[in-house]
Amino acid sequence: MTFKEYQHLYWRAGFGANPANEFWFKNNRKKTVDFLFKNSKTSTPLHIDTAFIENIDIKKLKNDPKKRRELQKQSREKIRAFNFKWIERLIYPKEILRERMTLFWANHFVCKDDNILFVKQFNNTLRTHALGDFRAFVKAISKEAAMLKYLNIKQNRKLKPNENFARELMELFTLGEGHYSEQDIKESARAFTGYNHEPVNGDFILRARHHDNGIKIFLGKSGNFNGDDIIDIILQEKQCAQFIASKVYTYFVNPKPNLEHINAMANVFYKDYNIENLMRFVFTSNWFYTKENIGAKIKSPVDYLVGMARTIPVTFERENDLIKIQKLLGQILLDPPNVAGWKGDKAWIDANTIMVRLKLASVLFNNALIDLNKTSETPNNLRAKYFKANKNKLPFKTTPNWTAFLKNFNTVKTENLHEYIVQGQLNNGTFSYLKSLNKASKQTYCIQLMSLPEYQMC
Repeated sequence: MTFKEYQHLYWRAGFGANPANEFWFKNNRKKTVDFLFKNSKTSTPLHIDTAFIENIDIKKLKNDPKKRRELQKQSREKIRAFNFKWIERLIYPKEILRERMTLFWANHFVCKDDNILFVKQFNNTLRTHALGDFRAFVKAISKEAAMLKYLNIKQNRKLKPNENFARELMELFTLGEGHYSEQDIKESARAFTGYNHEPVNGDFILRARHHDNGIKIFLGKSGNFNGDDIIDIILQEKQCAQFIASKVYTYFVNPKPNLEHINAMANVFYKDYNIENLMRFVFTSNWFYTKENIGAKIKSPVDYLVGMARTIPVTFERENDLIKIQKLLGQILLDPPNVAGWKGDKAWIDANTIMVRLKLASVLFNNALIDLNKTSETPNNLRAKYFKANKNKLPFKTTPNWTAFLKNFNTVKTENLHEYIVQGQLNNGTFSYLKSLNKASKQTYCIQLMSLPEYQMC
């Protein structure tokens, strides 16, 4: 396995490669991939203290608006802290592939909530099932408190079915648009009636008096179906395997679909809906490592930020700085734009975000400022307001660990650093530019490489 292949694998299955890790050249591709999966067999939940909200008295709270506002404020603060912990976990992952898969599924089973306990539970459900049985995964998601609230499942009752979750279950989570009828939506919504959760701890409950026990006709099948039955019927359709395979391909391989490869992935996945088997097939396939797939993806803001922080270890001294950076780049974890999530690919880059991206390495690692005077403003003027309010101040307070960086890249000559930092193909103009740069400092050269347009690709 070449280092370029190893680097490609670890940018897609993780968040970047480290040349100090000699594992790549000691083993062939299969053993390297096996190591990735072995490393992610376990699942370590992401924790944050939620004791303040776990033992509240709901009856008393209803009559105490001041206490409610206080709890809401605390929960918002905890969600920001959980965001920081998640980013930190991505920078220093124990189970690398599992954390990458958790991030992927978070933009598939899109959900948002203002209760930190439910947010934490949902995030850890994604983590638990990230490489497991997709059937069990979908069923677990349908019973998560955060999802029950987000897609109005808890308002879905026998006498007045709410179709929101039933529609998104098929359109966004399993089949894709156009592979079901409006009648299928109505009938499946009836099967999910009565789904609810305990108000404090979020545990799933089925309110029997609100559940429709009548016969439903769904995707050509008839019976007294409940929500789990509906999911089982959906997974009988090979289109479900095809839809998930397509999502996996455009995220992990190339944003331009290759139907031949997607069909092969769907055949593997349809056998048992085992996510690990699907991902192992992808990462061991020869086509995954072809030239057209290496450096073919625009890094998401989170990939971009985490990748830099893994290359140059950095301490963010203020947790809110990480939120600000995510806002500037256009992706805030735990705060998706809508139920469809982030579009990704070319949508990550616009006139505002490209200027931030090209300067961010200097800001984080060299105490530079971002000059946004010549860029257009976002609708809420976030960037302009932020930098105006912080005039003459460094926007972020960080401490880069250059000692760790130099140790990790000790065996790499400065003039060859671009081979390890940049994943995409460099054109002749960029090569000429790199030759003109002063390479006396490996640190400075690394920052300059991270400021290239090509660094936006992985």
